[in-house]
Amino acid sequence: MGDFSVHDKECMKIAFEQAKLAATSDEVPVGAVLSLNNEIIAQDHNRTIVNHDPAAHAEVLVIRQAAEIQGNHRLANSTLYVTLEPCVMCVGVMIQARIERLVFAASDPKSGAVGSVMDLSSHPELNHAFSVEGGLMAEECAKLLRDFFKVRR
Repeated sequence: MGDFSVHDKECMKIAFEQAKLAATSDEVPVGAVLSLNNEIIAQDHNRTIVNHDPAAHAEVLVIRQAAEIQGNHRLANSTLYVTLEPCVMCVGVMIQARIERLVFAASDPKSGAVGSVMDLSSHPELNHAFSVEGGLMAEECAKLLRDFFKVRR
C-alpha cells in the first residue's frame, strides 16, 4: 500500500459509498470515481443488471461520463479510483481513455487485470501505460463484496 493523499482517501470514500449504492440495486458492489487535475468529475457504480449491459461496470460508466463532460475521449492527467481491481475490459477502456493513474481498493484474484490474474497496466506491447496503487480501503471494500456474495450463495 502506497502513501495516499487526502484527495485519494476522499475519492475512495466516495467510491465506497457508490459501491454501497450498487448493492441496494442487487448489483455487485463496485464503485468508481474519476478525478481530473485533482477535481472529482464523475462517480458511479456497477449497473450491469439495471442497464441490461454487461459493459456497465463502474469504471466504464465514470470514464464515459468524464469523457462527455470534457468533450474529449482522452482523459490525460486523470486518476481512476475503484473499489475492486479492474477487469480486462475496464483496463482496455482505461488504456483507450489514456487514464494516467489507477487507485484501487481490493484485489480481484479471479479477474483482476492489474496484477492479480495478469497485469495490463504497463504491458510493453500496448500503446499506453498507467501507474497503479492498490490497497486503499481494501479491507472495507473486500468485506462489502464478501457480505454481498455471502447472502447470494
